[in-house]
Amino acid sequence: MSDIKKVVLAYSGGLDTSIILKWLQDTYGCEVVTFTADIGQGEELEPAREKAKQFGVKEIFIDDLKEEFVRDFVFPMFRANTLYEGVYLLGTSIARPLIAKRQIEIARQVGADAVSHGATGKGNDQVRFELGYYGLEPNIKVIAPWREWDLNSREKLLAYADTHGIPVARNKRGDSPYSTDRNLLHISFEGQVLEDPWVEPNEDMFVMSVSPEQAPDKASYVEIDFEQGDAVAIDGERLSPANLLARLNQLGGENGIGRLDLVENRYVGMKSRGVYETPGGTILLTAHRAIESLTLDREVAHLKDELMPRYASLIYNGYWWSPERRMIQQMIDASQAKVTGTVRLKLYKGNVSVVGRKSDKSLFDPHIATFEEDFGAYDQADAAGFIKLNALRMRIAKRLQG
Repeated sequence: MSDIKKVVLAYSGGLDTSIILKWLQDTYGCEVVTFTADIGQGEELEPAREKAKQFGVKEIFIDDLKEEFVRDFVFPMFRANTLYEGVYLLGTSIARPLIAKRQIEIARQVGADAVSHGATGKGNDQVRFELGYYGLEPNIKVIAPWREWDLNSREKLLAYADTHGIPVARNKRGDSPYSTDRNLLHISFEGQVLEDPWVEPNEDMFVMSVSPEQAPDKASYVEIDFEQGDAVAIDGERLSPANLLARLNQLGGENGIGRLDLVENRYVGMKSRGVYETPGGTILLTAHRAIESLTLDREVAHLKDELMPRYASLIYNGYWWSPERRMIQQMIDASQAKVTGTVRLKLYKGNVSVVGRKSDKSLFDPHIATFEEDFGAYDQADAAGFIKLNALRMRIAKRLQG
């Protein structure tokens, strides 16, 4: 790596990447270009610019990617009703391919030799970032400081920051804060007391939602309109993808929706405990499944459910840019052609309940489904032959058993 002259660093201005910026300059003697992605983390990003300037960075990119994030990454993922290990809405995972994509674009633009990230050698993000880099730019050089340096704890990082005059945030006790990742879809928390899976998180840790106990005593109702699998309006008001998700986050957060405490299986082999807040995404998933229940053919819906765990693992493990993810995405997107209509939901103290759904593309026929007289729409006598034919193999097997 001695030939590296310029590197593009995925830079948040937080503890890890602030130290990495200085470390890259000192260790590689190279020019560092910083890239900060605004994907709805809800923080003022200009301090990141000022911190980069303090260390002599001349090329600083701060890009608003919120609309692209929701439109081209979150929404395609939600068309599949994606859940990792049955519960996790992949808020961190789905942001990484977008950051990698933009980082490679900047590297090409500025003529950089390499890219760098702040993911640790124990986590999933190193895999996600680097699979993205190589999937988009096969010959790019990657610098992963956590796999090279000896600053292998938060406390060592803080000591390094003190030595080099790097300003970083600390909590009231003066020790390292939770490890968090936030974007428009969610916020995650890891570390500190959360490393004991028996310990309940402190209420003051949460930032996107009130506790269900503190949520209003009166239910809120919301209607979401879908067109070809994507949410396009809330209560009749059309919104851009990012604004729509932000509105759902507000509604969900106010009603204590979207908290998750999970011990998950990382791709690198270990188990990890994380706590997540995904208020808008939790509402969106429930609504999308509801509109699909009206508009999807039974076998298409079941096939999607079979594909979903594989698709979720591909995203979690960093294979967004892989040919197999693209292939599955084409199948999922094709299934959404008639997933259009409106879902009405009831939000109450951490719960999301579907209370209505309608669609011009509905496959639900009340004349056939009714428990009242259907006037010949369905001949119940036909069911006898259907049952006997489907039972035939089991009857034969039972006879052979004696």
